[in-house]
Amino acid sequence: MAIITVERAVLKKNDDIAAENRGFFSEQSAFAINLLGSAGCGKTSILERTLEALKNKIRVAVIEGDVQTDNDARRIAAYDVPVAQIVTNGLCHLEAGLVQRALPELPTPLDLCIIENVGNLVCPAGYDLGEHVKVTVLSTTEGEDKPLKYPAVFRKSRVLIINKTDLLPYIPFDIERCHEYALRVNPELLVFRTSCTTGDGIDEWCRWLLANVENQRSS
Repeated sequence: MAIITVERAVLKKNDDIAAENRGFFSEQSAFAINLLGSAGCGKTSILERTLEALKNKIRVAVIEGDVQTDNDARRIAAYDVPVAQIVTNGLCHLEAGLVQRALPELPTPLDLCIIENVGNLVCPAGYDLGEHVKVTVLSTTEGEDKPLKYPAVFRKSRVLIINKTDLLPYIPFDIERCHEYALRVNPELLVFRTSCTTGDGIDEWCRWLLANVENQRSS
């Protein structure tokens, strides 16, 4: 019982800070997403493709979470967008307090903030960062049963991106079954199928982002 009480207290504090972060974004009418996925699924590549497509259309900033290096932040900075780096020094997920400390580094006004979380399908699912939606990336190299093995992150996400579809001819991945499993866990999940190599699906994903940015502006 004591362990549960401590955990609840920690999460309560996180949720309070997350609400403050969400207020920061809402004050600017900015749409914020928490980009989740295991290491190597292609989160940063998706982000690069997204920034390339949205260049000169909206004001975007990125918060990069990583266990040790700033490699991804340097990749993102090459697209001439503001980026704040969070190095967790071993922590397997971002927390709302870490994001809050990064917010002063972001420019204002802002239309879209993308928070790239640490590569992990377990711990990040339990922490609200103040985002409006969670988006999970799953690559075709990981196995179609991931939604059943790690249901929490898929249940809490609004969007699933099945990435690296260009590899489908070469690997034993059943994309239709993966799609089915994901909807079994979360029937309201919106699913995009993308390839950062060919560009397939990126336009559809970016149109969804732009629509939500516009909705946030008018809310």
